[in-house]
Amino acid sequence: MKTVPGTVMMVAPMLETFPNPSPQRDYVIEFRCPEFTCVCPKTGQPDFATIHFRYVADALCVELKSLKLYLWQYREVGSFHEAVVNQILDDLVALVEPRFMEVVGEFNVRGGIYTKVSVRHGDLPAW
Repeated sequence: MKTVPGTVMMVAPMLETFPNPSPQRDYVIEFRCPEFTCVCPKTGQPDFATIHFRYVADALCVELKSLKLYLWQYREVGSFHEAVVNQILDDLVALVEPRFMEVVGEFNVRGGIYTKVSVRHGDLPAW
């Protein structure tokens, strides 16, 4: 995992994959993680978010238990919202090389401000 401005370098648990059972077909895989936490790098206060994932797999799919462990590593990491969502997308794209992937971080209100960060890789196939 590379270091991004606003993110502390961590040793990540190994993200795992499994073969796409239908690589000949475009289909959307969606899941959400409503218990994501990281730490504000300025104040040290915890940030809570729901992270939404949507992707069209190519040859590989993301194994969800390993994703859970990967996301847990951010609990003690000082990271700006924009940096952490971009880092998650970069790591998953490097892992599974999807046809399309979108990661959205919906961060709970802190200091009266709600933050939503959306990042994409590739284009969603036309249906």
